[in-house]
Amino acid sequence: MKEELQPDLPYLISDPDQPYAALDLGSNSFHLLVAWDRPGRLQVIDRHREVVRLASGLEQTGRLNRKSMVVALRALERIGQRIRSLPRHNVRVVGTNALRTAGNRDEFINAAEKLLGQQVEVISGREEARLIYLGALRSLEDDADRRLVIDIGGGSTEIIFGHEHHPRIMESLRMGCISMADRWFADGKITEKRMQRATTNAHQEIEVVEQTFRSLQCDITVGTSGTILATQNAISETSPLSITRDAIDKLESLLIKRGHVDEILGLINKDRAPLFPGGLAILKALFSSLELSSMQVSNGALREGLLHDLLGRVHNRDIRETTVQDLIARFNVEVAHAQRVSSTALYLLNQVATDWSLENSDNSTLLRWGAVLHEVGMDVSHSSYHKHGGYLLENLDMSGFSLRDQFMLASLVRGHRRSYPSDISWENDAIHKLTILLRLAVVLRRSRTDEPLPECSLRVIDSGLEMGLDRKWLKKHRLTLLDLEQESAFLESAPYQLSIKSQNS
Repeated sequence: MKEELQPDLPYLISDPDQPYAALDLGSNSFHLLVAWDRPGRLQVIDRHREVVRLASGLEQTGRLNRKSMVVALRALERIGQRIRSLPRHNVRVVGTNALRTAGNRDEFINAAEKLLGQQVEVISGREEARLIYLGALRSLEDDADRRLVIDIGGGSTEIIFGHEHHPRIMESLRMGCISMADRWFADGKITEKRMQRATTNAHQEIEVVEQTFRSLQCDITVGTSGTILATQNAISETSPLSITRDAIDKLESLLIKRGHVDEILGLINKDRAPLFPGGLAILKALFSSLELSSMQVSNGALREGLLHDLLGRVHNRDIRETTVQDLIARFNVEVAHAQRVSSTALYLLNQVATDWSLENSDNSTLLRWGAVLHEVGMDVSHSSYHKHGGYLLENLDMSGFSLRDQFMLASLVRGHRRSYPSDISWENDAIHKLTILLRLAVVLRRSRTDEPLPECSLRVIDSGLEMGLDRKWLKKHRLTLLDLEQESAFLESAPYQLSIKSQNS
């Protein structure tokens, strides 16, 4: 097998002649942002917001109720008219806390993807925090080195400390303006006692991260999200430049005086009013717990960060590549061997990609990552290292990765050796195929040397794969032949089987 035969498969295929779009499926609202990629800037051409209150549809069972799903899907049907025709790699759609929590999220996501014509990713709380920081940073014009960014969403609150362009500490708390409003202001009444209880509730949630963020020296505190923007608008006459603790106290007193969410219309818009007391209680608790004196307000949030992250992938600045390289270093992966396995796996993929419908560049990227990380669990223990690796990749915080992509990568590593695993809920058929290709690459490179491999043919047959290797080479490498025969036995329980064929060179 010659190194020059290793395919240089495309990493990402986007269409620069089409705009780029980011859709944030938030717990309160769905936000769409569409923009052109212009030199040095984004030229926004469309914004759209749909209030859906998805988090309010979460029942005690942890499932989204039918009514909330219908409302949300009708909103996506409308949004789909704007993005359905865009190339898949020009669009990113992400779900946040409500979809992270929902036990029946797969049902919703399947319906959403049909309406949008695009893939829906669910991201972790810390990945949401990273994207929020990126969005806030891009919308600010300041020379601060150390920033604290806070976002109060419908179902979660993100707190991020960053140095210059890099988020350093990211936390996501499971409280938001919807959950707080549903608990303390469900009937719309606003009293001093309820505000105190809601604020105390928020203090309890913040307590676990309080000392971490209090100890940091920040040049500026920045707030994003609807709650914070609404607070800024409500106090703009008395505090036009920033939000202060005194301004929050005065606004809280005004809400209590008016006594009901219906009476704060005009001060707060109609869509935001029912949620605002809960959001303000969280904001007040954050100021107190983190000892904040003032907060600047940014229009940039998750969707802006998502769009910039997407363009980073387009321009080969994918944070996921950095994450993979960091894991290689952190878990002492043997780089030379990882590269050998990766090259071999991509070589095998190149031969079957068409017949196995794996031409999508996402598949080659996932296989490459799985190959370079297949021994990440070795740093824990050699025994069952594939299981350790799968566990690590499924549970680590991995910047840039959606929960689905992280699970697929973990499944690939978990299944790359020994008996074909029956305890994995496989994401799709492509993962089975990629796992088999990785398994074969690992077997062929088991000697862990740079000894060149022979030309190898791999073709798709009815039951799976047929691998052809030079007869003379196999006679000289009987241990590899034994390994391949054992692999063929392992794959008898897999969806696709393997047969080995010796052939003349």
